[in-house]
Amino acid sequence: MSVSDELFQRAVKVIPGGVNSPVRAYGSVGMTPRFIEGATGPYIFDADSKKYIDYIGSWGPMILGHNNQEVLKQVIKKAESGLSFGAATEIEVEMAEFICENVPSVEMIRMVNSGTEAVMSAIRAARGYTRRNKIIKFAGCYHGHSDALLVKAGSGVMTAGVPDSAGVPAGCTEDTLTAVYNDIDSVKALFEQFPEQIAAVIVEPVAANMGVVLPEEGFLQGLRDITSANGSVLIFDEVITGFRLAFGGAQERFGIHADLVTYGKIIGGGMPVGAYGGKREIMEMVSPLGAVYQAGTLSGNPVAMAAGITQLKILKENPDIYQNMQKNADELFEGMAALIKKYEKPWKLNHLGSLGCLYFTEQPVNNYEDAKKADTEKFAEYFRYMLGHGIHLGPSQFEAMFLSNAHNEETTKETLRIFEDYLAGR
Repeated sequence: MSVSDELFQRAVKVIPGGVNSPVRAYGSVGMTPRFIEGATGPYIFDADSKKYIDYIGSWGPMILGHNNQEVLKQVIKKAESGLSFGAATEIEVEMAEFICENVPSVEMIRMVNSGTEAVMSAIRAARGYTRRNKIIKFAGCYHGHSDALLVKAGSGVMTAGVPDSAGVPAGCTEDTLTAVYNDIDSVKALFEQFPEQIAAVIVEPVAANMGVVLPEEGFLQGLRDITSANGSVLIFDEVITGFRLAFGGAQERFGIHADLVTYGKIIGGGMPVGAYGGKREIMEMVSPLGAVYQAGTLSGNPVAMAAGITQLKILKENPDIYQNMQKNADELFEGMAALIKKYEKPWKLNHLGSLGCLYFTEQPVNNYEDAKKADTEKFAEYFRYMLGHGIHLGPSQFEAMFLSNAHNEETTKETLRIFEDYLAGR
């Protein structure tokens, strides 16, 4: 029995399902999870000292690679002054100034502790600002586990086969309207059905929780136009795409500014953090300045801020990082696509920048319904093969692959070699 198996046997006795987040569970791929001991660069090591090329990267924040030494240095330095004060610190002001100076759509920002908290708070601010209650989200887009948003969510919810969630009263979701990703007409229909009632539209500008689904041309602009015309707030959930698709995130990549944007993961450099920000007149609704209440003892935690701002400054000062990641991602995903064609497999591969997903389905994947048609049993077979040969992927058909700046020609060649071996044996 492996060390990971032994740890899992202990874990299931004291932790629901043996994991502290469902996306870590390996049940859908017929395995027990790997327990991780450490990581460096593009590699991760499990409790049995097995080495893997890692395409999870803590679900996105390790954009510089694991255990970046400059980030680690600043974290240790800041921790020596104390771990938490529950009071204002200079470094949280520095972080807020940095983001506001570098993201044109963000005029004010509030630090929180997770992406879930950021989204929950942004929606509350939008409702307070518009004095409306209803929101529109898209089937398959995941915005954290707050009650109102667990309606046709993606990612771990799709993997678990749970359409919503037990424990969520019907009243919590009665003002949540669901539209179809990449279908602007479905959004227009909801605005027509509920005129002057919709506070906000929230969207993952690149849907990265039902695999990776790219916005079709005109879709995001259509959302910008319809929200502006109806006095509603457009919220970009950039917990995954922020500072990853470009330094300015999806807003820069697609040339569209949202009214509010939510962040997480990358702005913490691997530490627990989130943030929401945007137009000054909306953010001024937030307590203590305005009537929209939101608070958090650990918000703006100095150690998390030290990790995050160090990483963001490295990205700002080294724009070639994005060019390097694009090059390596293109080589990897285009290489995979070429092998799929060579071995005459009908599978589809979606990718943009350093995000990608292989779908075991014959038809293009443009929305939630398309993604659900993927063969999850085939994915499980693929996952087990890749993991067994040193490739660490998310244990779900509906998760993205994340590349970092530490991935390189060597990791790409090795991944493609193993992928071809898998295809050749099928």
